[in-house]
Amino acid sequence: MLKTTLLDGIKPAKFDKQITGNLLLESTSADLVRKEKLLIGIRNEDGEIYRLIGATKHNSFTNAVEELEDLELVDELGDVEGTVEGCDAIFGEG
Repeated sequence: MLKTTLLDGIKPAKFDKQITGNLLLESTSADLVRKEKLLIGIRNEDGEIYRLIGATKHNSFTNAVEELEDLELVDELGDVEGTVEGCDAIFGEG
């Protein structure tokens, strides 16, 4: 199961309920999510990362990415090597 957390003080995106409805997520602390091997950041309409999703296995990460793409969210790091803002993928509205 993927771990997730909302970051304090940052407004969730309008589409957040779609994410939580489509992915099997276990809510936990930001510290525990950041310890996961692979991280996905979700940006709100203001361009701020408000949710982190952590995956232990690459397979879980890939499945999460596919689900987010099915929601028509765009990975801004699709062609980027390495991490940005500590994330392996960052999704938001296209």
